[in-house]
Amino acid sequence: MKKLFNLSLLSLLFVSIMSCSDDDTKTIVSEDAAPVLISPENGASVVLDPDLESNPALTLVWNHGAYTVPTEITYTVQMAVAGTEFETVVVGGTTTNRVFSLSVKELNTKALEAGLEPFEAADLDVRIMASLGANDALPMASNTVTITVTPYSIDDPQLFLIGNPQKYYGLSEWSPTTGMAMRYIGDGKTKVFEAYVKLAAGDALKFGAVQGEWSAVDAAGNYGLGDAAGVIKNGGGAGDIKPATTDGDGLYYIQVDIDKLTYKSVKMDWGIIGDATPGGWNEETAMTYDFAANKYTLTANLTANGLKYRSSNTGNFIYAGEDNSAWKFNVGNSDPKVTYSADAPNFTISAAGSHDLELTINFDGTAVTKGE
Repeated sequence: MKKLFNLSLLSLLFVSIMSCSDDDTKTIVSEDAAPVLISPENGASVVLDPDLESNPALTLVWNHGAYTVPTEITYTVQMAVAGTEFETVVVGGTTTNRVFSLSVKELNTKALEAGLEPFEAADLDVRIMASLGANDALPMASNTVTITVTPYSIDDPQLFLIGNPQKYYGLSEWSPTTGMAMRYIGDGKTKVFEAYVKLAAGDALKFGAVQGEWSAVDAAGNYGLGDAAGVIKNGGGAGDIKPATTDGDGLYYIQVDIDKLTYKSVKMDWGIIGDATPGGWNEETAMTYDFAANKYTLTANLTANGLKYRSSNTGNFIYAGEDNSAWKFNVGNSDPKVTYSADAPNFTISAAGSHDLELTINFDGTAVTKGE
């Protein structure tokens, strides 16, 4: 009996030891053990600036999560569009510390990835997810903080001209699927566009934010005539814009500011200027516009000196009051030749005499010249 008792005692002791061993391998997490996000404050707002991409934009600070085993904790920054219950998560980064920072560029990338629109303020939900080991065991989510973020576009914004003028460029009139891309001239924060477009007196047009069917344009931005001169408004019911009604057929410069919902247009006069020309550097010698060919021409006696093509009336109208407004639109001997390079070098006339000059301005502001 004594031996039997000792064996039973040994068995009980073994079972007891094994039970303790099993308890030691279990991790018990309190309901209050999740990390607590303490910074930024709920409702914080961040406007991201593309000129400051390397600067810190958002610093997150939280209290450590509490697990009952001495295992290193991994923290993952999670973001999602506010109010979506993190249905689609964007990972901002991971760390084993309780502080994490994102630069302007990094936060902008994450905001766009989450679905925020460039240049529009919108809310992001942010939380910290704690887990153990490399397998993300026993995940725990922190409280959620909502911040407002205004991202910028990584790609240039787009705007398309739609209307009668499409027929002059080998396209179907009023075809939104082949809207003509205007040149972006904003600074990365603004939506400003330009175009150099051939227009007859009765031609009408609108501006679309995308190429596609009218339903897609209406959803993204369909800009027509507003309630006053030079004003546009967004909506399929907006009227057509007719820039050439007053001054008639010609090549028009059009500039559109989507942020301000305004536009400017002017019929372009081009000429030559420089010490090779009859008017020297003080006065343009006017060229003649051929509407059918979309080309300016001039036959002039030139000296063996320099010249440029210039449209001072356009610069003085669009940039009225600014320094050197007359020189905002000129074409020099650059590669490529464009209307918007004020520092382009002069053309050099190698031989004095009569020259037949030609100037073509394309829709995007690139230029073709002949006869210098």
